Amino acid sequence: MPERSNPPSASAAKYIFVTGGVTSSLGKGIISASLAKLLQARGFRVTIQKFDPYINIDPGTLNPYEHGECYVTDDGAETDLDLGHYERFLNTPTSQANNVTTGRIYDHVIRREREGAFLGKTVQVVPHITDEIKRRMLLLGQNGQFDVVITEIGGCIGDIESLPFVEAVRQLRWELPDADSLVIHLTLVPYLKAAGELKTKPTQHSVRDLREAGLQPDILVCRTEHPIPLEMRRKIALFCNVKINSVIESLDADSIYSVPLLMRKEGLDERVIKRLKLTGGTVQPDLEAWKDFLGKLKNPTEEVTIALVGKYVELPDAYKSINEAFVHAGAQNECKVTLRSVQSDNITPENVASLLHGCDGVLVAPGFGERGFEGKIAAVRYVREHNIPFFGICLGMQVAVVEYARNVLGLLDANSTEMDGLTPNPVVAMMEEQKNITLKGGTMRLGAYACDLRRGSKAAKAYAKNHISERHRHRYEFNNDYLARFEEAGMQMTGTNPETGLVEVIELPNHPWFVAGQFHPELKSTVEQPHPLFVRFVRAAIQHRKG
Repeated sequence: MPERSNPPSASAAKYIFVTGGVTSSLGKGIISASLAKLLQARGFRVTIQKFDPYINIDPGTLNPYEHGECYVTDDGAETDLDLGHYERFLNTPTSQANNVTTGRIYDHVIRREREGAFLGKTVQVVPHITDEIKRRMLLLGQNGQFDVVITEIGGCIGDIESLPFVEAVRQLRWELPDADSLVIHLTLVPYLKAAGELKTKPTQHSVRDLREAGLQPDILVCRTEHPIPLEMRRKIALFCNVKINSVIESLDADSIYSVPLLMRKEGLDERVIKRLKLTGGTVQPDLEAWKDFLGKLKNPTEEVTIALVGKYVELPDAYKSINEAFVHAGAQNECKVTLRSVQSDNITPENVASLLHGCDGVLVAPGFGERGFEGKIAAVRYVREHNIPFFGICLGMQVAVVEYARNVLGLLDANSTEMDGLTPNPVVAMMEEQKNITLKGGTMRLGAYACDLRRGSKAAKAYAKNHISERHRHRYEFNNDYLARFEEAGMQMTGTNPETGLVEVIELPNHPWFVAGQFHPELKSTVEQPHPLFVRFVRAAIQHRKG
């Protein structure tokens, strides 16, 4: 047995660890965010962090088909998409500290070993890796900004990759005061249609695996398609060694935004408050604004169809933040937004009209690489010429620039140097200072950057202000050598970075809604603050539908 490491420094924060078993994609992130929302609604200061067991330093270089979208924070961290859920539910920003991977842990420990920090000792998973995991788990709770820190452990119990994280939680449970931490285990109670009944055995086995790793769950959250009878709850409680009122039913919901209310009905927040002996919060959570949002979401008075043109449309998680931004903007407009996924690879000038037929607006999504680029060009040309509301994000803005250069400025060979490094008219190009950087992440403009909006522009009217800050994740920029020619031809550059002069927003003033941004507005849309560009875009789509 390794020697017990020094106990963590005293902190007023309480720690909640969320693990999962049986299968992935049960919704640990949504349960974590829902619990956080309930505690926040009682007046507690809450943050959530995600510990991912993969060896990549971050998800920045992962294909979206591998891991869904890469979520970017204000400080430029490329993180897991669950951080998007955290921000959308809590309306508070996350940071680099909120997402940690196995790769980052090992990278830090190995660097310290090379610097001689371990004085010649043999560096091992226990205690050196687990000590670094514990340090990062406690980090957010030691700055005095939060009352509760919720830590979601990625993967499933039983996965070899997750073992160091589970071991670190086991040690922390031993080192922290009894009332300062708890473990919530999310598991599955499947329904066997042939037998006509729910089955508890997977939950029992999952908890057994967790206990073999040294962790006893305090609360079980059971995902299920059907209500769990009281007798079955008693059985789960008995075999899993938890109190019956700590067996929480999590029925499939019609919307992820319904989950906080379902967890409130089950008393999840009350169990947590009692177990952690949390004091100072309100007796009842204030969820009126949340209920108002749900009311608008579920009772729309309008309906529009928006085409989402992208190259990863087969996987909904690839554009998760965009999908959710439309949910927020739709509710704000009391409008049901139906997204029609259109694979950009399949679009040609000949079929674009049929593929976009019946759409009230078109969003061209962000992405990297030339696959589907020409299809996006065809889509932008069609909506520009037919006065259909258009919204471009990141690559979507660059596509709009190339399309305008080719078909309005007459530069038929115009392109982005990402797609054609030898193009004679590089209307989109990499910044000079980026060209000699070889590390992939280093070549990108990442995180929050300021933007000045032109007074009276569509964007300025949407934001109701002229100075904004938005998050970026891209390598290529509008080439300012062409700025005057674009302006003379009718395309306005209505948003620019005040320090570099780089173009951030483009518009066509004589179009019902033709706005594109180099940044990613979807990353800052939340339930409480729907993003203004999405809100105005949906409003334009409603007006287009009405004719």
